Amino acid sequence: MKKIVMMAMILATGMSAKAQESIETTIAADVVSNYIWRGQDLGNVALQPTLGIGYKGLSLTAWGSVGLANTADTKEFDFTLAYTIGGLNIGITDYWFNQMASGGDPDNRYFKYDAHATNHVFEGFIGYDFGIASLQWYTNFAGNDYKEDGKRAYSSYVEVVVPFKLSDISWTAVAGAVPYTSPQYGTNGFAVTNLALKATKDIKFSDSFSVPVFAQVAANPCSQQAYLVLGFTLQP
Repeated sequence: MKKIVMMAMILATGMSAKAQESIETTIAADVVSNYIWRGQDLGNVALQPTLGIGYKGLSLTAWGSVGLANTADTKEFDFTLAYTIGGLNIGITDYWFNQMASGGDPDNRYFKYDAHATNHVFEGFIGYDFGIASLQWYTNFAGNDYKEDGKRAYSSYVEVVVPFKLSDISWTAVAGAVPYTSPQYGTNGFAVTNLALKATKDIKFSDSFSVPVFAQVAANPCSQQAYLVLGFTLQP
């Protein structure tokens, strides 16, 4: 009997370890009333799909955005390669936009990487989740991110996120800033560009299906703009 119990425990442990080591897949889509990114207004009502795979802390994620109300809104297609271990995360994102403020490729070809004529921007990031709050640093290191004199700008952004619960609703408070002059964020030095408060609540339709609905108040003190965003997430 003891041997049977031991065999069952070993089998259960092996199955659990195998499950933890399996590849995870993410399929989701957000629908938002306004596309606000790091305090910047990037468009009106938008559909933002996500497709990702992850294994043992390593993940590759594709994310996009396309305007639903205004077809002239910028289309975006990003790839992010990231690694997480404990609270530490590090990675690279390749942003692609079908149009740029200046210097972009007018025919919007995706597979064009000429330094001053590409619509790609490459960003490295590193951060740590302390539990009660997380801190993240982002810096552009390649692609279309240049100063007026033609030198690389290395546009950067740093953000603190604090999650908390209130009235059975999940909240996040965000404070983001640009540490120095950046053409991408429209700053001439250090500037607070993103102050936001977001609330998320699951709307349950059945025992097996619910839809997270969220609302966010965001402000950009640098550009003197404020936004109210409503959205929901679809995920199988």
